Amino acid sequence: MKITSPKILAVAIREQRKKMGLTQKETADRVGMKQSTVSGFENTPDKSKLETLFKLLSSLDLELQVTERNVPEKSGGGWMRE
Repeated sequence: MKITSPKILAVAIREQRKKMGLTQKETADRVGMKQSTVSGFENTPDKSKLETLFKLLSSLDLELQVTERNVPEKSGGGWMRE
């Protein structure tokens, strides 16, 4: 899934949690956080801490990978002259 916003990230986290058959409480218990923290991330991810994201990823056996965007090549495919 291509993640382009905090909300899309929260949807991906929620989908994985449900796919694994876990409640918010069970997910939280796996990494020592409160159920309300999981709920907060799923509903308002833009207000969550980065640490929360990494704990949730760990709880759900997910990892974060950062890659360059696919930038379309300009016509000519080479250096542009000035």
